[in-house]
Amino acid sequence: MSPVQDGFATDDRIRVLCVDDYVDTADSAATLLKLVGFDSRACYDGPTALKVARDFLPAVCIIDLHMPGMNGDELAIHLQAMPELRPLLLVAVTAMDCEESRHRIEDAGFHLHMVKPVNPYKLVEVVDALFQIREKRRVGTQFVAASR
Repeated sequence: MSPVQDGFATDDRIRVLCVDDYVDTADSAATLLKLVGFDSRACYDGPTALKVARDFLPAVCIIDLHMPGMNGDELAIHLQAMPELRPLLLVAVTAMDCEESRHRIEDAGFHLHMVKPVNPYKLVEVVDALFQIREKRRVGTQFVAASR
């Protein structure tokens, strides 16, 4: 594995971790992001994602909010507590678009909320845009209608 600096591999590819208990969703997102040039991996539960993140050192984590065992907001809090992952950008992905989900996402420190089904083009656009937002120091919780 190549060394990592600030979420980038030495070949300058942005590292993205896709976490969803639905295997096809996590694998599809990771594959799509690889095809367009990101360095991405898929995980299917929170505890595995924590282990993978320690070695992979992602710059962005795309996390399903509703997973059995460790849910997405709990995973986000654990990831943010890992100093080796700072700065880390977090994207919550959920089929739920309700007030409760929005509060959970905001409270957990996610930077972005995308509603399933996520348009694949929008996913790539969002990962790219997050770095521009971070560079301008304007990162905050934003809502994205990703199915359009």
